[in-house]
Amino acid sequence: MSYKLIALFQFLLALSGCSQSGTTISHRIQSNDESLDSTIHIQDGVARFECVDSSSGQCQYTLYPDACSGKPDCKLAPLQRFGVARGESRQLAGVVKFHPCVTTTTATLGADCKPVTTH
Repeated sequence: MSYKLIALFQFLLALSGCSQSGTTISHRIQSNDESLDSTIHIQDGVARFECVDSSSGQCQYTLYPDACSGKPDCKLAPLQRFGVARGESRQLAGVVKFHPCVTTTTATLGADCKPVTTH
């Protein structure tokens, strides 16, 4: 069954009042040279990524499969990479189980949410 079909089914259930509770994930970074405030809300098969504030003007998201959560040596490829401008949001349907990494830069992040170094 495709993710879009699942998301559509969950959306129709939500319209009829059969809604699952949502999950909210917040990321905040505050240092001398970097600040970031991001919220991800997941409900009924739809994930909404909101870049509240970012010192670079963008929140950069890398989504890894949920199986990578807590595994710094995870070799699975990211599900998606994208940026959202400060004050904007983006919605994705069908992305339910993922491990998000959020940063202010376009650096490639590994599953541990740290920049990937090349030798």
